[in-house]
Amino acid sequence: MHLNSDLIFRSLAEGIFLLDETGRITTCNPAASAITGYDATEIEAKPFYAIGEGQDDPIKYRYELDQALKKKKFVVEGWKMRKDHTRYWAETSYSPVFDESGHLTGYCVLLRDINEQKKRQFDLLESEERYRLMVEAIRDYSIFMLDPDGNVMTWNDGGTFIHGYSESEILGKHFSVFYLSADLIDEKPKKKLQIASESGSYREEGWRVKKGGSLFWASVVLTALFNDRNMLIGYSKVTRDLTHRLKDEEILRQSEARYRSLVEQVGDYGIFMLDTKGRIISWNEGARRIKGYSAEDVIGKYFSIFYPEEDILNGKPAWELKVARSTGKYEEEGWRLRKDGSRFWASIVITAVYDTESRLSGFSKVTRDLTERKMSEQALQESSDKYRQLAEELSVTNGELSSVNRELEQFTAIVSHDLKEPVRTVRSFLHLMDQHLDQQKFDLLKASIGKGILAAQRMHDLIDNLLHYSQISKIGLERQKLKVANVIGEAIQNLNDAIEQSGAHIRVDSDVPSIYGDRVQLVQLFQNLLANALKFTNGSTPEVQVKSWMEDGSVRFVVHDNGIGISPQNLEKIFEIFRRLHFSDQYQGNGVGLAVCKKVVERHRGKIWAESVQGNGASFHIVLPKI
Repeated sequence: MHLNSDLIFRSLAEGIFLLDETGRITTCNPAASAITGYDATEIEAKPFYAIGEGQDDPIKYRYELDQALKKKKFVVEGWKMRKDHTRYWAETSYSPVFDESGHLTGYCVLLRDINEQKKRQFDLLESEERYRLMVEAIRDYSIFMLDPDGNVMTWNDGGTFIHGYSESEILGKHFSVFYLSADLIDEKPKKKLQIASESGSYREEGWRVKKGGSLFWASVVLTALFNDRNMLIGYSKVTRDLTHRLKDEEILRQSEARYRSLVEQVGDYGIFMLDTKGRIISWNEGARRIKGYSAEDVIGKYFSIFYPEEDILNGKPAWELKVARSTGKYEEEGWRLRKDGSRFWASIVITAVYDTESRLSGFSKVTRDLTERKMSEQALQESSDKYRQLAEELSVTNGELSSVNRELEQFTAIVSHDLKEPVRTVRSFLHLMDQHLDQQKFDLLKASIGKGILAAQRMHDLIDNLLHYSQISKIGLERQKLKVANVIGEAIQNLNDAIEQSGAHIRVDSDVPSIYGDRVQLVQLFQNLLANALKFTNGSTPEVQVKSWMEDGSVRFVVHDNGIGISPQNLEKIFEIFRRLHFSDQYQGNGVGLAVCKKVVERHRGKIWAESVQGNGASFHIVLPKI
């Protein structure tokens, strides 16, 4: 079964926005309106960032579109604001759209409200982060996890402080490295794991070995960990140094020595060092100038203090370090925060730093403020977009003016011809009356006066119809959602007397419940078409059928009658003003009705045409946009 693409577009549960090549909204589906609170007509032709987090951000928006064009798809998460000013966490996926020749025609944007999902995720991450930070920040206790075989899985600052091993040195190694040689010969580590797994935990005090081989007296608690199926998944181990003979050494000495040679007074670039966990351990003049923090403000703090809230909630700082660690370097542009809370557009380079033994010792981070440059680029882009839009509008206007000029020339020729005809008639009868007066044929005056009056009345009717036709384009459209049945029903009601006199049968078969448009003009459209169907019948009982259905996202109407029909050479001419195909003594009228129909349809951005075989009825086809 073939599904209509418009039906699929409107039935999708996720919000879909279609943008033009400049990033302005052309349309959206009902799900998008439900998420944002905006109706499609309210946000049409606006940039997509207008429904963002409540503040215009064309620089970030242009960057996201550029990334989508570069990568063919770009997904971001962050706060957005509904029409009622309530915030929600959204996932936004940009995809460029190309035509058959590979030319960019716009973008398709998928918008999902993941507020609840993000809240659960954030609550979980917040709980885990609090626990991780609490454990990692403890220096008086070595707290780490072992797998069921006794291999080290996690490591905290206390472990480094007490045992002397960095995280990269100890992860994956067996915890027996902390035991004396005599304990290893006695298989003491293996026995302690067995006791803990059988009884749940094991406690003791004894000598343990530091990285350098020195000994310390340790208080140890080894606890077995089981999952919800009562399967052993590992152990937690808490060690405390009770010897008070810890070495007085600085963990970050190698980092300080490595970067002491950096030019501290560089002003255009913020250059600073992070340890392996992302905490700031050095600070230069450029960083102070760009971010506003002094070294005393930031040393020891996690570098996420420079990131906006949504980046922190997304876990972006940690993810950047992960990428830098796996690939050697991380580069991007994005918003960062100064000490005073103001934002700046930054170019970021994070580089992983390794020691002589290829062990990660930290990260270098270089930041440059590109705000002024980006503002200039944005202004240039907006100016280019504005001039391109003006050029397009001018092209459209020129086309419309050309069309109007052609129509005006045709209109002038027709109107001058039709208005001259009653003038010639009046003038002829005035000359005739003058002759009658000279010949004193007073009995013939009345007939000439009567015919002159009829000609003058015809001129009056022509002028009235001309004024009515010209006013259609001047009156503003009052677009509203209308029921199709009500529009056609009102047109039929207005023709009630003509329908009863002719005995006409009018059948309405509509598959479209509603349409957007001007009620008065759409009623006039169908009233004129139905009036013609009742008029041009050649004496037979009028049979009229009005049908409508959806077709390629538009509404298609057909008004079919069983009248006298239209010859093929006249199918285009019938929509010209004052164009009559029959003498007035056959069918009354001034030839304005179908010209009015054409004008109404064009004002609703639609099209109208006629199909007919002379003597076998006519069908008038109208295509109007759904919204």
